[in-house]
Amino acid sequence: MHNTLKSHYYPNLIEAGCDEAGRGCLAGSVFAAAVILPPNYDNADLNDSKQLSRKKRDALRQAIINDAVAWAVGEVTPQEIDEINILRASFLAMHRALDQLTTRPQAIIVDGNRFTPYHDLPYTTIIKGDGKYQDIAAASILAKTFRDDYMDRLAQEYPQYDWQSNMGYPTRKHREAIRAYGITPYHRRSFNLLGSAELSLDF
Repeated sequence: MHNTLKSHYYPNLIEAGCDEAGRGCLAGSVFAAAVILPPNYDNADLNDSKQLSRKKRDALRQAIINDAVAWAVGEVTPQEIDEINILRASFLAMHRALDQLTTRPQAIIVDGNRFTPYHDLPYTTIIKGDGKYQDIAAASILAKTFRDDYMDRLAQEYPQYDWQSNMGYPTRKHREAIRAYGITPYHRRSFNLLGSAELSLDF
């Protein structure tokens, strides 16, 4: 079965697809991945990670790791997010992933509509790119699965916040736990942690 997602945007260049996970979370690092797939690569199962079950994402992660020319995951901590803001942190996580690639890309495609240049490489931002290009879809799956594993570890440390279910996103249960127990070192203090009009907590 052929995938409706295209394999590459720059067909004649070594292209890295980039995506992030965890931008809208109240807690935890933001993760990003960079993936270089072989020319004319086609995996019929690749899609935007949000459209896939966790079991399917985990299976695809192994396929991506096995098949990719190069792949890497970058992380930016909650403390760094609070210092530089989440948008810049997302780009920094992508840059950190790109820094680790064992094959140097000649071009980059990024999910979304904004990016900060990486060295002198040409790049293109693509809205909903994780549902259009296989290398961005692959990056979205790696970023999401590595971040989910990280949040599972944090959930063992702080079980009251239900992170194994909400992955740090602003669910009602997560916000109720912040009200009841306060914050952890993993919470992003620059975010509106309580939601609604309650803009500040006495930390």
